Amino acid sequence: MAASTSKNVIFAALAGNLAIAVTKLGAALFTGSAAMMSEAIHSGVDTGNQIILLIGLRRAARPANVGHPFGHGLQLYFYTFVVAVLIFGVGAVLSITHGIERIRSPEPIQNAWVNYIVLGLSVLFEGASWLVALNAFNKQREGRPFFAVIRSSKDPTIFTVLFEDTAALVGLVVALVGVVCSHLFDLPVLDGVASVVIGLILAITAGFLAVESQSLLTGEAADPATREGIEAIARAAPGVMGLNDARTMHFGPNEILVCLSLDFRDDLTAAEVEDTVAGLEHRIRAAYPQAGRIYVEAQSLASHAAVRAAVMAGGGAGALVDQVPEVVSTRPAS
Repeated sequence: MAASTSKNVIFAALAGNLAIAVTKLGAALFTGSAAMMSEAIHSGVDTGNQIILLIGLRRAARPANVGHPFGHGLQLYFYTFVVAVLIFGVGAVLSITHGIERIRSPEPIQNAWVNYIVLGLSVLFEGASWLVALNAFNKQREGRPFFAVIRSSKDPTIFTVLFEDTAALVGLVVALVGVVCSHLFDLPVLDGVASVVIGLILAITAGFLAVESQSLLTGEAADPATREGIEAIARAAPGVMGLNDARTMHFGPNEILVCLSLDFRDDLTAAEVEDTVAGLEHRIRAAYPQAGRIYVEAQSLASHAAVRAAVMAGGGAGALVDQVPEVVSTRPAS
């Protein structure tokens, strides 16, 4: 359902941006407006970005194989990062460069009324796409604080489209103000200034998306509520004396890797430990279906503490092999 919602949002944005990009480009060539050309570049980049996000969704949905045993879900985060780079590298840089050239060599806008019509229609089309993305995001938000949800969201497609469309609407307003002021006050330089401002808006948007996607790409844990719930289930499992460690990592919006280190009662047989682990996995998946892979390590608290102490002392990964002190059990033999 989440993937379907993401695709619907992207398709809506793709259709709107493609129509707007072609219209803006024609108006920019006809009127000679720098701000309109920046808007055409902006919409063209957004159109390409939506195609890239669709490619990312398709590639992320591929099943796991020998080369990628945890699946391909992280590819969605990679393609989201590519979108951020393109917004900055193509949209922002070209808009700012074109605006600076127009400031240095200002030219009056011809047939300004064409720009007014195109910008007005663009606001309507972009607004419709923005509403689709906003509704999808609000369903995901469920009344929680706006920016807190963005920071914790593991599905970048919806908030990427939402921020692209928001930047597009703000850019349209800037372009409209630039064209109107340039025409009314006979100051062509303002058209170039508007183009630079649009580029800065794109740069800020790209920076925000880059920060969010790189965090997901480099391995984000599940949200605190999910982590606490999994830990509570693990502690309550029969035969478990204590939870040594619990780690989670998102391999996609709906795929979580769960790794648990548990201290089991010494009087349990191997078969009983296996049954406990099987029941634990079943309860975790029932409560959190996104927990696709669950790995449970049976380890005493003393052994776990020794490994952690060695790693924290600076041994790094090698500490797990040759720097972990031998732990002598103080428990009576069963």
